Amino acid sequence: MAKEVAVGKRAKISEAQQYMILSVLVASIILGVALSLTFHFIQQISFNAKVIMAEDEAIVAYSNVIKNTGICKSPSGNVYSGEELAKCDPESIEVSEIPGTLRANILTNLAANEALNSVQKETDSNCNNPSTGKNYTYKELNKIYNSANGAEELQAASQLIRSCSALRIIPDALPAFKNEEALLASLNKLFNISNWQPESISPSGNTAVSELAPGLNTISLNLSVEADAGTTMNVLNNIERSIRDFNIERATIGWDNGGLSLRASAAAYYMDESKITETVKTISAEGK
Repeated sequence: MAKEVAVGKRAKISEAQQYMILSVLVASIILGVALSLTFHFIQQISFNAKVIMAEDEAIVAYSNVIKNTGICKSPSGNVYSGEELAKCDPESIEVSEIPGTLRANILTNLAANEALNSVQKETDSNCNNPSTGKNYTYKELNKIYNSANGAEELQAASQLIRSCSALRIIPDALPAFKNEEALLASLNKLFNISNWQPESISPSGNTAVSELAPGLNTISLNLSVEADAGTTMNVLNNIERSIRDFNIERATIGWDNGGLSLRASAAAYYMDESKITETVKTISAEGK
């Protein structure tokens, strides 16, 4: 009888141990799942925080580009809101509303540059002041711009400044892209002014990156002039006075049949196109 009682107690203890082991196992599984989910949620929160920070940096950079270039008025806060961007109309903004920006500096300082403005203007009826019968001065252009009302008048005044102020010279002095046709047209104009007509004009087809300044490129061309001494000197003088820089690298001058001949290799310049570079940033949850 005592033996049977002992066996029964052992069975109950063994069963209790099994329940305890099972309970511990279930608790361990639950704890493991909880820790795994907690770690996963922490990773998700950390990753989302990185994404939000990157978005904030992108918004700030985007807003700074808009603000510094003068496309829109300065935002009410640190960055532009969607409503401010929707209302932004670059053509209806006055220079006084965007001080210190790239656009303001171009329309004030650069447009009024006396050295550039000293270059003779082309015949353009749109640049004639009806009151004086002469080309608009920068002060007159600026007055027209400041007195403009509404987007349409501001756009017309802005176009007038670009066409009739010192700004008109910049694309001719240093083009923003490679254009061999425009280069040949500039040379042909210089030849016409010199009363000399070449048989043919052609660039050599070679281009290279210049070491003079970042973004500066060269177009090589061959120049040949065979005329009397006076005409040849006129060609050289007009090339020297040209608003567009022609750098004669090698030249041979000689007398041929009573005339002065010139054979030269020269280089003209153009800049890389200026543009805003789009950057891509990859964000990883592992931090790699």
